[in-house]
Amino acid sequence: MTKRQSIYVEGFGHKNPIPAACRLGNILMSGIVFGLDPATGNPAPDLEAQCALMFGHIRAIMAAGGGSTDDIVKVTVWMTDRSQREAVNREWLAMFPDPATRPVRQAMKAELDGGKLIQCDFMAVIGG
Repeated sequence: MTKRQSIYVEGFGHKNPIPAACRLGNILMSGIVFGLDPATGNPAPDLEAQCALMFGHIRAIMAAGGGSTDDIVKVTVWMTDRSQREAVNREWLAMFPDPATRPVRQAMKAELDGGKLIQCDFMAVIGG
């Protein structure tokens, strides 16, 4: 039986005692990922910067979990203003440029706390 492995990354963490992600076998599930600025420990000041940091944290989490963004199968995004998806789409297209191999994505409106304008979670199947 494969043991569950907690995934932690430098420069990104939660205030509560939870990992950034968890891997069991070839499945990796993230916790909430947001645009945390490692220099301040707070969300970046604007949506574009939060998106860039959030996608950077996704890359770091995948690497720490033994995979890459090519292994991601679904991303769920929560935004305070869904009409501003262009900032998300810029980072999305940079991470997933090939329309034939993109994961699915769902974007939903949410009330977020602590200055967060966007957050996500994702699921990956590594080596599958």
